[in-house]
Amino acid sequence: MAKLYFYYSAMNAGKSTTLLQAAWNYREQGMRPLLLTPQLNTRDGIGKIASRIGLHAEAVNFNCSDSLIEIVRRSHQENAVSCIMVDEAQFLSKRQVSELGEIADIDEIPVMAFGLRTDFQGNLFEGSQFLLAWADVISEIKTICHCGRKATMVLRIDQHRRAIRGGEQIHIGGNESYVSVCRRHFREGIAEQSGPQLPFSDPLAD
Repeated sequence: MAKLYFYYSAMNAGKSTTLLQAAWNYREQGMRPLLLTPQLNTRDGIGKIASRIGLHAEAVNFNCSDSLIEIVRRSHQENAVSCIMVDEAQFLSKRQVSELGEIADIDEIPVMAFGLRTDFQGNLFEGSQFLLAWADVISEIKTICHCGRKATMVLRIDQHRRAIRGGEQIHIGGNESYVSVCRRHFREGIAEQSGPQLPFSDPLAD
């Protein structure tokens, strides 16, 4: 039976790299993955998924009002789809997360969604909230804070790397706008290490 998977992390943990590697593995076995990316995600270009290490692939764009069921079924009729992979899944609507569950349950196509868990204020995104509630399998892709601890939060920063606490939830940006930190440094609003580095002791195992 097909399942709905949610892979979440803070920023710069390698979500897009993991997605693109999984897509490559499907293609290597002669199967066809369907890659989806929200129209809001303009950082990599329209209809593209790219990773920081140089991997990239074409993807189908969608917006918050689109029916993912219609997109997937139309594509499946044209050429059989083996797996759905959704980048930046935090931008999904509640209805679209429900549709992904239906695709797994009714169409029996596995769905892999990759996204952030929380925004720069520590609040759940809508898509992440319902993926955490409804996904069959939930897995964390881990990264580290500048102090050596596991990073679980995201700070929005200005050009001087000072924490920004207010503003709209969605602001597309990369390393110039966001940094992943541990809960302590999120609370303190510290975006980089200013003193001696803490001993590195396998934080990703925590």
